[in-house]
Amino acid sequence: MATMDMPEVAGAAGRVGRYRWVICSLLFAATALNYVDRQMIGVLKPTISADLGWDETTYADVIFWFQAAYAIGYLSFGKIVDVLGARIGYSVAFVIWTLGHTLCGFAGNAFQFSAARALLGIGESGNFPAGIKAVSEWFPARERAFATGVFNAGANIGAIITPLVVPFIVVTLGMGWRMAFVITGAFSLIWLVFWIAMYRRPRESTKVSATELAYIESDPADPAEKIGWLKLLGYRETWAFALGKFLIDPIWWLFLFWTPDFLAKTYD
Repeated sequence: MATMDMPEVAGAAGRVGRYRWVICSLLFAATALNYVDRQMIGVLKPTISADLGWDETTYADVIFWFQAAYAIGYLSFGKIVDVLGARIGYSVAFVIWTLGHTLCGFAGNAFQFSAARALLGIGESGNFPAGIKAVSEWFPARERAFATGVFNAGANIGAIITPLVVPFIVVTLGMGWRMAFVITGAFSLIWLVFWIAMYRRPRESTKVSATELAYIESDPADPAEKIGWLKLLGYRETWAFALGKFLIDPIWWLFLFWTPDFLAKTYD
């Protein structure tokens, strides 16, 4: 198939319609909600610890069970999304993590909170596999990196707005930390309604023009060889990526789960 040069690509992209960017905006919103739900416990740590009698070790245990479930979920949710498709796979992930997140508001002890956070971790592990699957279905190869960057930016936006939204619910509205979990869980349910109503594969969607569909399908990804786990571990690139994540991710989790409490204790 002949390829289009850059001026032709830019012109075609402007004429064919932009429903694929509506899908990308849904992915952006989902990722922002993902991080709001994930980070809330860090913002609410002083309040929850005082209410439920947690010490630092208990809080660390609760965080551990989320992290463990999140890691385990990552190993399986990619396959689940491949089997069920992005629409249903994402919906399953959202239902699981919204249920776990909302149940945090009803937890009466550390064990119940850990179980709810573990459920949250399992569900949230489906966010990025499903989002990337959706991008691969809705965007030509030339736009996929940019679309992935756009929806992934939702993680940073979610991390930024959590310290603004949660105190507003808990303190300004006076609804307490338990209702904060319930209310933010309701935001996820609203997103889920829009996702189920609006997401179809491009060829199945009535919102996509024939021109936009042709544009999406004009630049398919190159065929990729399926690689088993053992063979994958033999690549230096695998270990380079894993080492980078091993060194960087603990800093990110420190910011999310421990820094809010440090700032509260230092400056409150």
